[in-house]
Amino acid sequence: MTVLKFTLSTLAALACSTGGAFARDNLQIAGSSTVLPYATIVAELFAENSGFAAPVVEGGGSGAGRKKLCEGLGEGTIDIANSSSRISKSDVELCASNGVTEIIEVRIGYDGIVFASKKDGADFALTPSDVYLALGAQVVKDGAIVDNTAKQWSDVNAALPAQDILAFVPGTKHGTREVFDTKVIVAGCEATGAFEAFAAANGGDEDKAEELCMTLRSDGVSVDIDGDYTETLARLEANPMAVGVFGLSFYQNNMDKLKVATMSGIVPSVETISTGEYPVSRPLYFYVKKQHIGVIPGLKEYVEFFVSDDVAGPDGPLAAYGLVADPELAATQEAVANEVVMGPLE
Repeated sequence: MTVLKFTLSTLAALACSTGGAFARDNLQIAGSSTVLPYATIVAELFAENSGFAAPVVEGGGSGAGRKKLCEGLGEGTIDIANSSSRISKSDVELCASNGVTEIIEVRIGYDGIVFASKKDGADFALTPSDVYLALGAQVVKDGAIVDNTAKQWSDVNAALPAQDILAFVPGTKHGTREVFDTKVIVAGCEATGAFEAFAAANGGDEDKAEELCMTLRSDGVSVDIDGDYTETLARLEANPMAVGVFGLSFYQNNMDKLKVATMSGIVPSVETISTGEYPVSRPLYFYVKKQHIGVIPGLKEYVEFFVSDDVAGPDGPLAAYGLVADPELAATQEAVANEVVMGPLE
């Protein structure tokens, strides 16, 4: 883990000058399960480097986190809501009705993953449908829901290599698992008609259908990797015919070892991910209750720390765990420094 103490001497001094003056001396953060691993890393680094108490970071989902943010002001309410989708107009209206009238929107980067094989391996031009048909536990065949028995990538798409299916994917606790599930597996499930079939087989229950879509094969062709991308790369080196899922920055730092796949015809890059052209990506946010700045110790310092180059930049610890650095990070840093609040939403 990157050590950042050399950049943060002023934070420790701030902590000494403000600590102990309030009933609550640690930040309260809740929300997105996707942002949770990143926020947890930052909370640990912030406590180690700043002298402030460690923030309390909880999950619960983006919507639940934003709802908590909007419950009102005061030490009994949270300070920050993590979110893998942008705040809605109804959220902002709920906040305003409870006195939360100043919200700072912070885009921390992009959730983007790439599929890659060994540098000297076969070329892969994938779609979400291909990945779902290769890795989903059940698929629809001739109108019936059946267990997935595909052996080779060419079994699911004749244009893909005739090599055995083996994929190393983010584990369920990994920061990028949610984008893998929603933007690849569920998208592919929907595109193949399996989602509709699963829903029909369960009385129209779409939640159950989504659950079935996201259930991956347990016969060894889909392997969860809970560690960082160095573990995925090691697995790929030991299994040179496999495909691995990586964060963009990790792939870019290992282009001498890896060959990236296209997804729906798009080559992943910082540009195609940040513009949304590459389909397996989305921006990630957190929302700050500005009225708590100066009331809850360390709030602004934490936010500035989070979006610093050392943390959220392309060479920071979050990039090493899958976050795609925002090319407009400098603008975010300036907005945070000036405590710029959100304008009205359409």
